[in-house]
Amino acid sequence: MTYPLSRILSTATAAYGAYALLRPDHLGSALEAPAEQMAAFDLMAYTYAVRDIPVSAVAMFASSDQLVVGSMLMRIASDLGDATILGLGVTDEQGRATALKATLGWAALNLVGLLLDRRHERRRIRRIV
Repeated sequence: MTYPLSRILSTATAAYGAYALLRPDHLGSALEAPAEQMAAFDLMAYTYAVRDIPVSAVAMFASSDQLVVGSMLMRIASDLGDATILGLGVTDEQGRATALKATLGWAALNLVGLLLDRRHERRRIRRIV
């Protein structure tokens, strides 16, 4: 199997998407959102699920390396976008710090996984040729 780290991280992201569908209230709670904002954070959690499950499924099941790479790049860009939105939108300092750690940390982890997979794949191809 090619791109194993990317596929594992995509599986974890899809699992998070499923969790977000089942427990949308987790997001507002984790970010210590005020009660009047909880509905908005629930809606945001649903959008994460709708985005993350199909994008991750592409990376998990694609037979094309280009699709895996494209899916990973979409995931990283999405995490950076989430960091921006939550960084600007979360008013609680501790909640903002939690949001930035999670989103930027996950973007970094996905980037490292993708880079390691690409390096491994280039080395594998060189050995064949």
